[in-house]
Amino acid sequence: MIKKVIFSTMVFMVLLTSCSSDDDNNFIVPTNSELTLNLSGLEPLGSDYVYEGWIIVNGEPISTGTFSSVTFPQTFSVNRSQLTSATMFVLSIEPAIDIDPAPAETKILAGVFSGSSAQVDSNSIVGDFSSSSGTYILATPTDMDDTNEASGVWFLDNSSGSPMTGLSLPELQNGWKYEGWAVIDGMPVSTGTFTSVMDFDDNAETSPYKGDSGNGPSFPGEDYLQNAPTGLSFPTDLRGTTVVISVEPYPDNSPMPFTLKPLAHMVPNDAMVHSAITMNEGPTVSLSGTVTR
Repeated sequence: MIKKVIFSTMVFMVLLTSCSSDDDNNFIVPTNSELTLNLSGLEPLGSDYVYEGWIIVNGEPISTGTFSSVTFPQTFSVNRSQLTSATMFVLSIEPAIDIDPAPAETKILAGVFSGSSAQVDSNSIVGDFSSSSGTYILATPTDMDDTNEASGVWFLDNSSGSPMTGLSLPELQNGWKYEGWAVIDGMPVSTGTFTSVMDFDDNAETSPYKGDSGNGPSFPGEDYLQNAPTGLSFPTDLRGTTVVISVEPYPDNSPMPFTLKPLAHMVPNDAMVHSAITMNEGPTVSLSGTVTR
């Protein structure tokens, strides 16, 4: 009789343990949650760069993964505890082959979590271009020939009789530069990159297009006088072309203009050389989106 009781007790304990184990497996709490990005305005970065998302937890960035496609929504699996504790989401542009585990300086979107979502935009992390304005003139000050003055564009305002700053743009965050462009016969040709609107641009001394009589005034701009890109001929006439100011990642992902273009203007066909011309708001002033956890 004692043996039967002991045996019955052992069977009951085995069954109890088995049931308990099954119940535990049925109620395992997942360690990851989904983070969904629904962003607008981003463009492909090419093969050398990728976008990377980051959540900020206790002041520290934690990667949520990289992506190249700009079709949204996109969903990423992220540690549940970290995602719940995150206060902010940031999107950066990173080298495709990246040995640095920290975010790059080139951050393009950011926003603070409020409950389950964050409204992200480029205004606070790149610059707020809503109040930007610009003025330019047609002139070719880097040569001694006054017959080709419509072949150069300089972002300055000479309406007072003296050259003054022509661009009103916010100071950019680290990882970004401005770049001027003239779209000639459908081809964007750079005037050079710059960070200061009241100084020479970065290629003032080294531009392949300028003339041989100096670097021009100490403002961003370019003379298109020689060494034209394939398919174009310099000198040219910029009347009827489009002049653009873009905001470029630094290091730059492409020789073409980036998606952020706060200022643009089609040069009037009857534009007078050496006369101030006002620019309009560009096609893309900011980028935005929603991040949901």
